[in-house]
Amino acid sequence: MTTTSSAHTPSGSPQESPWPISGAARRAFAANAAIAWLGVVLTVILSGVGAYTFQEVEPGLYGEHPDGLAGVVSRLGDTASYFTIWSNVVVAVTMTLLARQPLRATPLLRVLRLDSILMITITAIVYAVLLAPSTEVVGWSRLTDPVLHQITPAVTVIVWVVFGPRGWINRRTLLPALIVPIVWVAWILLRGSVIDAYPYDFVNISVYGVGPVAATMAVILAFGLVVMAIYWGVDVALRRWLGQRAGATQFS
Repeated sequence: MTTTSSAHTPSGSPQESPWPISGAARRAFAANAAIAWLGVVLTVILSGVGAYTFQEVEPGLYGEHPDGLAGVVSRLGDTASYFTIWSNVVVAVTMTLLARQPLRATPLLRVLRLDSILMITITAIVYAVLLAPSTEVVGWSRLTDPVLHQITPAVTVIVWVVFGPRGWINRRTLLPALIVPIVWVAWILLRGSVIDAYPYDFVNISVYGVGPVAATMAVILAFGLVVMAIYWGVDVALRRWLGQRAGATQFS
């Protein structure tokens, strides 16, 4: 488990002061980052060169591109607009920062840490519940889909449970952690209004209209708050358990 230092430096508050990370935690953070980066980089490369197997898509959804070099920009634009990619990038960046030694626990990094487990959890759940049942995984997707939607989410949550950092989730981090998901929503809607295409069926305004899509996104954001509340409760429970364990060890 990682621990924070109470030392205060003139350059910042105690929360922003450097604190040590155990060797095991650094290796876990680095491995988590490497897996996330692998999924993102492979997906971007394969998308850029047009290696993914073409599949018929419903009207108003991403997937229609010119062949060869003519389709590079549109393919990469679509790839960069999936929530899956956003969540994996947040994980990759956050875990890379956490692997640093010493680390400054700034408010931004605390929010990004919560974002990393929140967004990757939503990615895994939405994929399993809404997308996987109707998605045929073929070609190179057999390699990248499990990394993006299953392996990275599982590793990220396990690493958080085991190594934390603990005590970073509180009332001040909950609402700011919704900023990145809200920016993603704004981006896909803005881009969709220009190209008339959307990443997922449940945000397809061309089919469902603005009202139903807005209601669906509100439900998903509300679900995000529930997920954060659950992680907050787990964090509190783990902190108490660690405190009791440390006390028992001290007096044994």
